Amino acid sequence: MSTENEGTAVPPAPSAPPVPVDAPAASAQPQPQPPAPHTSHPAPGSPEAPVSAPEAPAAPPAQASAPVTQAHQAPRDQPAPQGGEVPHAPTAPDAAWPPPPPPGTPAQTPTYGAGGGDGFGHGNGFGDGSGHGPGEGADGGAGGWGSSYQQPAPKPGRGRGGLVAGVLIAALVAGGLGGGLGYTLARNNDGNGSTTVSASDTGGSVKRDAGTVAGVAAKALPSTVTIQAEGSNGEGGTGTGFVFDKEGHIVTNNHVVAEAVDGGKLSATFPNGKKYDAQVVGHAQGYDVAVIKLENAPSDLNPLPLGDSDKVAVGDSTIAIGAPFGLSNTVTTGIISAKNRPVASSDGSADSKASYMSALQTDASINPGNSGGPLLDAQGNVIGINSAIQSTSNGGFGTGQAGSIGLGFAIPINQAEFVAQQLIENGKPVYAKIGASVSLEETTNGAKITEQGVGGSDPVEKGGPAADAGLKPGDVITKLDDRVIDSGPTLIGEIWTHKPGDEVTVTYERGGKQHTTEVTLGSKVGDD
Repeated sequence: MSTENEGTAVPPAPSAPPVPVDAPAASAQPQPQPPAPHTSHPAPGSPEAPVSAPEAPAAPPAQASAPVTQAHQAPRDQPAPQGGEVPHAPTAPDAAWPPPPPPGTPAQTPTYGAGGGDGFGHGNGFGDGSGHGPGEGADGGAGGWGSSYQQPAPKPGRGRGGLVAGVLIAALVAGGLGGGLGYTLARNNDGNGSTTVSASDTGGSVKRDAGTVAGVAAKALPSTVTIQAEGSNGEGGTGTGFVFDKEGHIVTNNHVVAEAVDGGKLSATFPNGKKYDAQVVGHAQGYDVAVIKLENAPSDLNPLPLGDSDKVAVGDSTIAIGAPFGLSNTVTTGIISAKNRPVASSDGSADSKASYMSALQTDASINPGNSGGPLLDAQGNVIGINSAIQSTSNGGFGTGQAGSIGLGFAIPINQAEFVAQQLIENGKPVYAKIGASVSLEETTNGAKITEQGVGGSDPVEKGGPAADAGLKPGDVITKLDDRVIDSGPTLIGEIWTHKPGDEVTVTYERGGKQHTTEVTLGSKVGDD
């Protein structure tokens, strides 16, 4: 499965229709009709016709556009790459990092928080993939909300006008009777007391238990930030992050901060309005994880508690916090829709590299700007980092960018925590790898080790983990431990849920027969 990132400008509020002018009250007694004004050219021999008011032009119908998009970074002035294609990679990718993005990936790859379409294309190999993407944003055409409202003009005609007048008179009389009757009843019952009931608890006096959505949000929001990233070229966007430790480290997505990595500017704003400049500590394109650090960080930071994503079950409640379309501190809810969902994610730009994850899928609304924000369980523990969404190709809300259709993907926190710690300690990511090149074509048969590596390199690294385990070009890997492997991207995502040095059981097919072998995963430092 392939997806994309998010980002977009906030649409204008709908314009309010003008207040219609009250019709003049009809007199209870018939009045003499004044003579009609003369036209400039009265018809000879006939009574002069009254001049009717010109009919007001009808307001143009408002155009409605259905929102559909990716989730993550919401750019401020830049159109978001909704559904950009991931560059094609050679059929026989090199074992070296990073693998090229999947070719043939549809115009909508689940973006970091958005995307659509499937298809992985071809590329290279086991545990050596990467991906990043700047935040997206889009300036779009006007939507239906901005259309003005115009009161329709009455149609000319004496007969119809007389009927309307009669109806108005009857309505006024009935209104007068109703008003008088209501006043009489209210006066007669005035001594019997009010029949309304006042709530015993309301607003701020209501106790919100820790397990409620309101309770979780109240505790988690002060530890989330809205991130503004700006590159040296002035381009950038908006994303989200959360407090990782008391030293001022903030965890977010790589594609949220990618524009600011080389000479750009970063800032993080808390819900209370306090804003801090920040610097990138480290970023991992393949994992789509980054760590930034606040400058002059406050001493009262409260890191969000990290849960155990391995223990999450399908159907568990989820709460997502982010800044969709620039709307900071937005809370949405849903459930875990699926686990271990293989996702190749990209922002759709021509030079972007794919990220691979074995993701948590949620139906909590995730949109451009949610990228990097926490996905929480019902107790307020972080179980994932919102990173991508599957979406349709057409934009809405006055933009060209797609939005949530209930298919969001988050990086499991167990993986993200390991990556973040490596970035804080070393400034570079560490990837587990198997040491072989695999086809990134979308299949259902498994991950095939290619016959040739990229640039003429060996498809199976000499002395590497795969070679030591006896794997050869042409072997098709169908399982990693108990996980079914249906394609190269699925294999990469599963390998990256492990740490270097982990021993895994690989099931593969060779010559029509099934075999198993034990593989001790190697390591690769950095994205290069």
